[in-house]
Amino acid sequence: MSDAKIPACAIWALGTTQIVGYGTLYYSYSILAPAVAAELAWSQQWVFAVLSVSLLASAILAPFAGSLADRVGAGCLMVPGSLAAAGALLLCALAPGRAGFALGVLAMELASCFVLYSTAFVAIVQLGGARRGITHLTLIAGFASTLFWPLTTLLHQHLGWREVLALFAALNAFVCLPIHWWLARLSTRIGKARERVVPVTAGLSGPAPDRRWSLLFVLVLAGFAIEGFMLSAILVQMVPLLTLVGLGGASVLVASLFGPSQVASRLVNMLFGRGLSQTSLALGATAGLAGGLAVLLMVAPSVPGAMLFAVLFGFGSGLMSIVGGTLPLELFGQERYGSYVGWITAARQFSSAFAPFGLTLMISGLGVFPALWLNVVVGLFGIAAFAAVALISRQSRRGEKGGTADATAPGADSFAAAPGYVSGARLKTLN
Repeated sequence: MSDAKIPACAIWALGTTQIVGYGTLYYSYSILAPAVAAELAWSQQWVFAVLSVSLLASAILAPFAGSLADRVGAGCLMVPGSLAAAGALLLCALAPGRAGFALGVLAMELASCFVLYSTAFVAIVQLGGARRGITHLTLIAGFASTLFWPLTTLLHQHLGWREVLALFAALNAFVCLPIHWWLARLSTRIGKARERVVPVTAGLSGPAPDRRWSLLFVLVLAGFAIEGFMLSAILVQMVPLLTLVGLGGASVLVASLFGPSQVASRLVNMLFGRGLSQTSLALGATAGLAGGLAVLLMVAPSVPGAMLFAVLFGFGSGLMSIVGGTLPLELFGQERYGSYVGWITAARQFSSAFAPFGLTLMISGLGVFPALWLNVVVGLFGIAAFAAVALISRQSRRGEKGGTADATAPGADSFAAAPGYVSGARLKTLN
């Protein structure tokens, strides 16, 4: 599928909603949590526990949201999603006590299933975009933390946390909602135009519904779940972890390199990664996460070595954001794409919700260095999972070429009908 079909203004508009969505529904939480805890007479641990439980609930909802995006259109789904996000933020702002606040956070994370990356990727594909469109979107949305951490801090210096959340509700209602409404109309027009064109890849759009849980797809889910665990375990506690391995006051400086490296990885991929398969990109990204952590453990407390860790870890994280949208498209095609992305989002989010607590338990039981080395080993399993995905997809392409060369041979179609079949013709189109 060619990215030339999708208007550039649609990418920029959708990127704007991702910046606002991630900034208001996710990144602002850690800034406002201390004030929330103080006013509600709650420990900060419980405030973050509410977020973890809500993330688990959204992980359960993600596959349904993906399937719904396939059926009704991602653009149409994002319109009520914006309303739900605004309502959830307002519910938090007006919450009289702990229960009301917890209910609002739960509503926030459930609404995020319908407005953030997983649905936005489907919207791009349905608008006619593919790999480059997803890469451009993640590059734009990568500035969400860069913008909203300082913005939330600045606003909170002059406003209470309730007023800040009310303002963020207005951003979702008066910025994101009109954009999503426009994108929904644009998607509907493009969809009607596409119905008049017979697709040349009919029948090559991925596994049949009863073959969805193929070995290939299970390996993909395992790889993303492991990546989500590694990333969440380290990111949530990055500065304290760097302090524990001996960096002291340089910990904040080293951690500050993560964000720019994440954005830089997406820019590098956009400029130079056009011919690279997404399985290779997934392998490289997971290797960056595990390799970066291994570098830190081998060189700590060296500050230059720790900086290399932050750069590698940021590169791995940035690339994984892209691969989360492009890999299922490369492997399984456009049909049921939303469902595949939904399950991948669920796998990542489910493991991410447990990761910070799991790492804390490992550190308390084993010590910081053994616990972090154990996370490196976990990363090696992720590399193995994506390596197996690359091997299976390569064998599928070879099998298709053999079938094309001798289409009349007995059993020539048997490999194409195998679970997890990957269309080589479709791979060429996407790359």
